[in-house]
Amino acid sequence: MQPMEKVSVDDAPTRTRVSQTILENGPSTAADLAEQLGLTAAAVRRHLDHLIDEGVVEARDQRITGQRGRGRPAKVFAITDAGRDGFEHAYDELAAGALRYLAETGGDAAVMAFARHRLVDLEDRYRPMLQLADVAQRPRVLAEALSNDGFAASVSTTPAGAQICQHHCPVAHVAEEFPQMCEAEAEMFSRLLGSHVQRLATIAHGDGVCTTHLPHSTETTRTPTAERLPS
Repeated sequence: MQPMEKVSVDDAPTRTRVSQTILENGPSTAADLAEQLGLTAAAVRRHLDHLIDEGVVEARDQRITGQRGRGRPAKVFAITDAGRDGFEHAYDELAAGALRYLAETGGDAAVMAFARHRLVDLEDRYRPMLQLADVAQRPRVLAEALSNDGFAASVSTTPAGAQICQHHCPVAHVAEEFPQMCEAEAEMFSRLLGSHVQRLATIAHGDGVCTTHLPHSTETTRTPTAERLPS
């Protein structure tokens, strides 16, 4: 019988790096994680096994786009809801309680007004960045700005347009009960990008990431302005 592998307490920070990388980049293969973290594939798999046992990550079949090659698709590892809960959230039950009171006293319109108001400073910071960027580069600039503020955002292109994915939502717990938080953010994206946007998925709704679709426009995209819905 071979001796059981000894797990060092020093493994904990590395496992945190593994889960943080998955959170920021979305479902990843062990090979991708090894390359990004500078670890061996065997070491990454060992940490993944522990994270799976702890319920922090789960293994899934990799989605294949386009023509599928031979052999079984590689497994990807994604953050579970319990694992996401382990990362810091900006809002807690106190915030949810305050919004419940606001909804009872002022109705849904009051909650929506608050959801819009909380994004005013964020929108004011982002607007100059997008105004300086070419129209085609604005989704990337917005994703980078969101990442700098802890949303772990990325951008990709599809035949129908671009998609911004946010792998972390600091208000996910509150937004589960108050979807106005997500609606106000989508409105902000639309104003900043100067075009229609469509929310395809949200973490608050139980999806793995918040995905916003930015369809190609048949018209010239207008320059973002300071126009904002009443807060």
